[in-house]
Amino acid sequence: MYEDLIGQVEEAVERSSNWASTGWKMNFGERALEANSLEEAKELPNSFVFREEAVNYWNQVELSSKDAADAGKQALEALKKGDMRRAVDSVYLSLYIERPYAFGSKTWMSVYEAIQNEAQGVL
Repeated sequence: MYEDLIGQVEEAVERSSNWASTGWKMNFGERALEANSLEEAKELPNSFVFREEAVNYWNQVELSSKDAADAGKQALEALKKGDMRRAVDSVYLSLYIERPYAFGSKTWMSVYEAIQNEAQGVL
């Protein structure tokens, strides 16, 4: 019924699940040293004053990515059952969770727009 949307949500769930490992450009400290993923942050030398900040940032990204992916999985379940209201709400939750990282993650806005367009004829 909603095969195109299901495909988009599946892709977004996969991308969300990997935000901390795939990462995006991020600089830390006065010298703006890059740590573009959780792995890169953990590899910073212990002497780097902002190492803890970088690791904490990417740990938070990892936690948020799991929450966004979980909400996306709820949207998938809802779409497969034809429950558009629940699907829209679940994708919105993923978008909301992503908001602090949207400049780099760029995952859920296009999915939310697509599901909103589809929902206009249903809700």
